[in-house]
Amino acid sequence: LDPYTLFIDGLVKRPLVLGLEDLQAMQLEERVYRFRCVEAWAMTVPWVGIPLASILARAEPTKRAKYVAFESFLDVAQAPRQANLSFPWPYREGLLIEEAMNPLAILAVGLYGKTLLNQNGAPIRLVVPWKYGFKSIKSIVKIEFV
Repeated sequence: LDPYTLFIDGLVKRPLVLGLEDLQAMQLEERVYRFRCVEAWAMTVPWVGIPLASILARAEPTKRAKYVAFESFLDVAQAPRQANLSFPWPYREGLLIEEAMNPLAILAVGLYGKTLLNQNGAPIRLVVPWKYGFKSIKSIVKIEFV
């Protein structure tokens, strides 16, 4: 996880490059959300994170931006199963810009009062409580306004 870099670019006035220390220095909030899966199970999770809108606003998206695309890490040395060609890595997920700017959406850096573990999407993952869990992309390295 170290060094870690998050790139925010695309249709923005100010592209950003944030390190893990930058994210950890931001105002963290605890949010208790119901996490729902398309496989018909759900659980209540106390997430710790940063409001997504507060980070995205720093990049100053242009009026042409309609969507926000999120991209996971791709490193076959650390995650050998990414070499499996049956899935097109890196994983990508997207939201309408209005959804991404919703005050309920957060970039989680922890859960249950602890730092995110790799299997939970370390170092940051998206949490969108009104969407199913697959929209909560893990291990984000890039956010792009398109």
